[in-house]
Amino acid sequence: MLSKDQRDKIVSIIDAANDLTIATNRADGYPQATTVSFVNDGMAIYFGTWSQSQKAKNIARDDRVSIAITDPYKTWNDIKGVSIGGRARKLNDPGELAKVGAIMMKKFPQIAEFAKTMQETEMAMFRIDAEVISVLDYGKAFGHTHLVTA
Repeated sequence: MLSKDQRDKIVSIIDAANDLTIATNRADGYPQATTVSFVNDGMAIYFGTWSQSQKAKNIARDDRVSIAITDPYKTWNDIKGVSIGGRARKLNDPGELAKVGAIMMKKFPQIAEFAKTMQETEMAMFRIDAEVISVLDYGKAFGHTHLVTA
């Protein structure tokens, strides 16, 4: 179980980034990695995609995902990141969708200029809930990682 300090460190890494790489499981068994912009509410991570995208289809078939998030850094000694294994689920609750939409507008105000296109392309919003987290912190040692469960 995560301690408050561990949770705070993980959330600070997530808060500092705009993009993540998500790996989903294709029907043929190969993993598919894609970079997407995201928002978070604490440890809850949200991203949107076209409802007919390959990653949306992959998640509909198998909700297990792995994501990687790295803070921006200048030198290798500054590298901090998380690798998270968890489950992704498509959001359907109007209240949660509205909350996530507001968070997205705050973090990415440029979304407003794409709103019409996003409505026309049938976007799907997903929430990732962490199960296993590997915290990367080169400030402690080169390649230092610490594995925790959510």
